[in-house]
Amino acid sequence: MKKTLLLATVFLLIVTFPASSQGLLNKVKKAVSKEILDITGDDSGSAAKPGAEPECACDDAVLLIDLGKYKLDYRETSVSIKDDGSILIRDKVGGKYYIVRNGQTEGPLGQDDPEIRGFESTANDAGENYENDEWAERYPSYISRTGEKYLIRFAGKNYGPYAVINDFAVSRSGDKFVALVIENILMSDSEGKKMEEAMKNAKTDQERMDLAMKMSQQMQNQLMQEGGQESMQPKAVSNIPGVTYDMMSWMGGRLNGTIKTDDILILAPDRILDLSGKLIMKLDQDDYNSYEIFVSSANDRYGSYKYGTLTFSDNTKLTDLFNPYLAKKNGKAYLSYMYYSPGKNAIMQCSMPF
Repeated sequence: MKKTLLLATVFLLIVTFPASSQGLLNKVKKAVSKEILDITGDDSGSAAKPGAEPECACDDAVLLIDLGKYKLDYRETSVSIKDDGSILIRDKVGGKYYIVRNGQTEGPLGQDDPEIRGFESTANDAGENYENDEWAERYPSYISRTGEKYLIRFAGKNYGPYAVINDFAVSRSGDKFVALVIENILMSDSEGKKMEEAMKNAKTDQERMDLAMKMSQQMQNQLMQEGGQESMQPKAVSNIPGVTYDMMSWMGGRLNGTIKTDDILILAPDRILDLSGKLIMKLDQDDYNSYEIFVSSANDRYGSYKYGTLTFSDNTKLTDLFNPYLAKKNGKAYLSYMYYSPGKNAIMQCSMPF
């Protein structure tokens, strides 16, 4: 509207004051030119000056994808990462996908393309409290149901079967696992349902009393079997030597295979422990509620990510970033993250030894 009004003013001045207002006309023409440039961002074919780089930008940043080249709007893209470091970029407007792998960009790809499978983020699933069948659905390559129990198969070896799986984690590299299990329980789900149905159908108090006595005897027989009460206590099983479970030292902690490169730790509300129950470091309550937590390979610091900010345990911060993740390159652990570069109109990546 402002540009139209100024153009109309110029035209009116030319018609009404062809010569006497030449100085004023020149001033108005300059104002119009500036207004048009401000609106279009165009100056003789060149774009307007780009905005400043974000605070998290680094000198050795790697260009992941040139958004201008692929005509993508940064505000209308989403990014996810695969365990092997491949990056999936989704164009929300066009519905197309691009994969960045080993410095090369593939795409555009359709949503049904098999190449885009496996990019679902699993970091936030670590430490979730699943039921038995949910663990089997979550980790079908490792956990399967056998009768009333569950079998864990890892690296060609069988563990179990177990009546209950309370917790389960696999390292990022996929070569380590830890599970918190219970070998036997007093009554299985199917047995409990049968007993509940029988109680509902009982017509007299005596029938209900007889059923209760039967259930009590069944539980007593279960306790007398090999293993007894010990087999009904939670324990840790793993292919890692020296893993133990102690409820008091874990302090409500859960197994987590994503917060450290190639390792599994115990994440509790106020602390991080190793698999022997030894304290690694204290944890701020606010950090426990972060989207993601990252522990250094030396166990000497951690970083927590929330709302675009990566905060480290030494109180240093990096802002305006997204998708932080741990990776291993040439045998060394790195913490990588992404940011948008206005100057390059590209998604960039920084990596730091961690």
